[in-house]
Amino acid sequence: MQQSFSQLAAIRQSVRKYSATSVEVSKLMMCIEAARLSPSASNAQPWTFVVADEPELLRNLAMACRGPLGSFNQFVAQAPVIVTIVIEKTKVLTEMGGRLKKKEYPLIDIGIAAGQFCLQAAELGLGTCMLGWFDEQQVKNLLRIPDDRSIGLMITVGYAPENYPLRKKTRKEIQNILRFNSYTSAT
Repeated sequence: MQQSFSQLAAIRQSVRKYSATSVEVSKLMMCIEAARLSPSASNAQPWTFVVADEPELLRNLAMACRGPLGSFNQFVAQAPVIVTIVIEKTKVLTEMGGRLKKKEYPLIDIGIAAGQFCLQAAELGLGTCMLGWFDEQQVKNLLRIPDDRSIGLMITVGYAPENYPLRKKTRKEIQNILRFNSYTSAT
């Protein structure tokens, strides 16, 4: 049964436990395509997606995500796929605009792309978790990413185990995050 966007947004969650089931390349390609089609400042498309699915590489990437004490992101070792989003150089116009506006448009752009990737994955029955904690230099070395590029984030991808709980989302109440026409009320 096809799910509506609202349903996908409600069920998409960070999955931190994966089954041993491998992810079909066709499904990965659909997720990459959803990300590829996302909007970006000046249509710069400042991303390259590096998909890792080789067991030894996955083990090494998982170690690079564990943090200095080895206690973070331990679940990454279970993921059958890790997608790394590399931030590419932007168009000169986009870079100049970003400096003038004090905005890092490539970070915004990869956030949008990653969101679309993860929602497409949810529609396909895949679990994902975006990772911001990793040893960037170690990941760059493992994936042979040039030194003049940076890594925006990494996404684990796989099938959650059967009966993986759908957690109730804890979010701020709408009245605490929404304003119409003005941030503050007139006095």
